[in-house]
Amino acid sequence: MESFKALVVDKLNNETKLSIQDLTLNDLPDGDVVIDVHYSSVNYKDGLATVPNGGVVRNYPFVPGIDLAGIVRDSQDPRYKPGDEVIITGYDLGVNHFGGYSEVARVPGDWIVPLPNGLTLKEAMAIGTAGFAAALSIHRLEENGLTSEKGPVLVTGATGGVGSSAVSMLSKLGYKVTASSRKANEQDYLRQIGASEIITPEELTNPKNRPLLKQRWAACVDPVAGSYLPAILASIQYGGSVAVSGLTGGNNFTSTVFPFILRGVNLLGIDSVFCPMETRLAIWERLAGEMKPNQLLESIANEVTLEQLPEICKKILNGELKGRTIVTLK
Repeated sequence: MESFKALVVDKLNNETKLSIQDLTLNDLPDGDVVIDVHYSSVNYKDGLATVPNGGVVRNYPFVPGIDLAGIVRDSQDPRYKPGDEVIITGYDLGVNHFGGYSEVARVPGDWIVPLPNGLTLKEAMAIGTAGFAAALSIHRLEENGLTSEKGPVLVTGATGGVGSSAVSMLSKLGYKVTASSRKANEQDYLRQIGASEIITPEELTNPKNRPLLKQRWAACVDPVAGSYLPAILASIQYGGSVAVSGLTGGNNFTSTVFPFILRGVNLLGIDSVFCPMETRLAIWERLAGEMKPNQLLESIANEVTLEQLPEICKKILNGELKGRTIVTLK
């Protein structure tokens, strides 16, 4: 039987080991559709999947990778046929089901998104889960009344995958963007992808614990959360919203109800994993058109191989990556 390469994580005595192994179709979990994977990407959750206490993987050995883009090889699902170009982000991929860090994947047909016109497979993975989360955040903010006329939009963690994508997408849509980043040496990069103003996270603190601060932003795309979130909520304009999609700054925060009951601020939870398919398809259509980041492959995305992934996964957990990282498998 034909073999193919995959990055495999195994665990022994509370330690994980990563290696490139040869697998066959017999090693893959059940599914309706077999896909030749051309590209995957690197997200924070992928980094967590490679460490012992990441809280992502339950059973070992395991193939991580919560994103993939490729071409259908074989399908038992009548919606797809050999040669179709497809994308998968989220669901159980790379969490409870072997993921995209493999040259071949077998998946349920219900997880598949047909590649929309306007995107290549490589561009789709330059967007990936992080870019999808950014786009979904913007979509939800607009559903809750955000327009470019309302004022600037804050993006936290602005050099990361979600942050970089959000800065570029918001700028393309005509918004003025304030980018928050602790990386002082990346200001040129942030301005290049669309930031109008750059601040440090220290400006998102509230040392006197005031229940409300000066109204600064119409909305916020926040993949960081943690201790900065209370000050952000206290600084959002009347009727504005904060879309929270991540927890790189921590999973707890303490706030008052005053932003909500005195300024009508909305705290929006963004889940890209089990986003309904109808919404998912609509977001990908926007990503292939009006939301497609400028300079996506030129400035925002970097490219690595399977063999480089162990080191890259360490870097994303340490906050050392910039923009998006594509994994090339073909």
